[in-house]
Amino acid sequence: MLYTIIRGFTIGILVSAPMGPIGVLCIQRTLNKGRWSGFVTGVGASLSDLVYAVLTGLGMSIVVDFVESNQSLLQIIGSFVLVGFGVYLYKQNPMRNIKKQHSGKSNYTQDFLTAFFLTFSNPLILFLFIGLFARLNFFVAESSLIHFITGYISIVAGAISWWFTITYFINKVRKKFNVRSLWLINRIIGGIIVIMSIVGFVMGLKEFVATIKY
Repeated sequence: MLYTIIRGFTIGILVSAPMGPIGVLCIQRTLNKGRWSGFVTGVGASLSDLVYAVLTGLGMSIVVDFVESNQSLLQIIGSFVLVGFGVYLYKQNPMRNIKKQHSGKSNYTQDFLTAFFLTFSNPLILFLFIGLFARLNFFVAESSLIHFITGYISIVAGAISWWFTITYFINKVRKKFNVRSLWLINRIIGGIIVIMSIVGFVMGLKEFVATIKY
């Protein structure tokens, strides 16, 4: 059981740690709207990761086969979603977010849902779970139902611990930024997400064209 808990916790951290679009979104919200907005964003991403972890653990070959056969198309669709969100971040007014925070109107439900669906729009994370499960020998043949449940809880605990820690440290330096700095950060992070999306779109398009040719 301890074996499952340690490895599940490790997988949760390893899946969350790469600084992808959700990572920079979490930082942006922590700086703009406060620590708990960033943390709730991380929780939303963690629960979306859990869905893919469960699919991997259950060995849903149909889902895996679908993702493998449509990988390039899914990457293109996901890139469009991220481009739209990157443009939204680029245009955001940090002063409006600060006013919401001071008036107690931070919308945690919106923060949670956007992070959940943005993470869910990238089904390629399924392959990351497959690799980690295999590499760490996460579930052994004699694993019981309680082992599976404990393992999934450990994955979520590891992911949430990562987001709790990262938002804590980002919040520590948050007061050093003025409104103009936050506005600049919005544009930089929005630009980064757009660039990452364009790169993903180009790579997905090249693979899609290659599959058509062959």
